[in-house]
Amino acid sequence: MLTNVKLVLGGARSGKSAIAERLVRAHPGPWWYVATAQAFDDEMRARIAQHVNDRGDGWVTTEEPLDLVGVLEAVSKTNIVLIDCLTLWLSNVLLGEYDLGSETDRLVSAISRTKAELVIVSNEVGMGLVPDNSLGRQFRDAQGRLNQAVAAQAGTVLFVAAGLPLVLKGEMPKVLQ
Repeated sequence: MLTNVKLVLGGARSGKSAIAERLVRAHPGPWWYVATAQAFDDEMRARIAQHVNDRGDGWVTTEEPLDLVGVLEAVSKTNIVLIDCLTLWLSNVLLGEYDLGSETDRLVSAISRTKAELVIVSNEVGMGLVPDNSLGRQFRDAQGRLNQAVAAQAGTVLFVAAGLPLVLKGEMPKVLQ
């Protein structure tokens, strides 16, 4: 169990990113934000712009849709890093036709080796309907396995619903009490 790793899970628009940002801001800056989203249309560009605006100053942003391993290898133990989010990273890996198993293993291994403080955001996608197509089911299953692997390593795992964090593993961080 890695005390330097916190995993924040939740559904879409659950408030998980805001909770993750509060966790990061509890540390001295600068804060490193690793964005995995890609802006393929105007709506996504607007979402990204809103996230940037909501975060405010003090953040160093790295846009990295695929090479999270490279990012984790570049950080030092003095960094506080927010990865938002594993769900979009996994989508990018799947749609890029990379090997899901090996890419997931590489990422989980890199997380276990990093000395930086990590706050990782991911969607819990297994609470809804079973997807009606093979690609959707493949993604849901891979996301569930990835979340389980990261949660097994993390010292703290929070589930966010309606903007409220619930502790699944570890203790409620003081900044959220």
